[in-house]
Amino acid sequence: MTYEESAVTALEAVADRQQAAGHGWALDWDLRPVKQRVINLAERGLTELADREDRAALSAWEGRAVRWAARLTAPGHDLLLYRRFRPRPAVGAPGPGLERVELIASQMTALRLFAALADRLRVPLADGLAERVRNARRDTAVNRHVLYLSSEQMASVAYAFWLHKMSGSALEANRFARDYGITHHGGSRAQPPAGRSSAGT
Repeated sequence: MTYEESAVTALEAVADRQQAAGHGWALDWDLRPVKQRVINLAERGLTELADREDRAALSAWEGRAVRWAARLTAPGHDLLLYRRFRPRPAVGAPGPGLERVELIASQMTALRLFAALADRLRVPLADGLAERVRNARRDTAVNRHVLYLSSEQMASVAYAFWLHKMSGSALEANRFARDYGITHHGGSRAQPPAGRSSAGT
């Protein structure tokens, strides 16, 4: 376990016990296995240790002596939240019916905007596309963001790039059409360009 993973494990322990307690503190007997890590996190401003007055109040609440207690600080809370929702690298080979798609930075920027507007768009995203966008990883070997998409998701991406094109930049749509043979024309469904029968063929 890396130092970062160890720190997050300790933060999760504090958060879980803090949430379960009515007083909002994680107590010494619940945190005994991660005591030193929690203290180290306090030095980094990610946890707060109870002072003498807090410990006295907690002891009265619990009916037994509380020697130490901790709770998350605002940065500690935010770090846990970020870790839980950060994009995770894709693992293994793509499933059946999925195509590997490599996008340059400007294409990913356009696609992330499309996904962020999902709840306000009249044309819905293809099922699962928003999650694919969140989980896209950058492959340093090719300097591209990698997604594995179904044909429906590819059509939805083409629509996103059409919106981007009509808003001022054609590069993303043109590159997607060139690389994967699929484009979108106005109110019609995305179609492969002339001479290509299907996406990615």
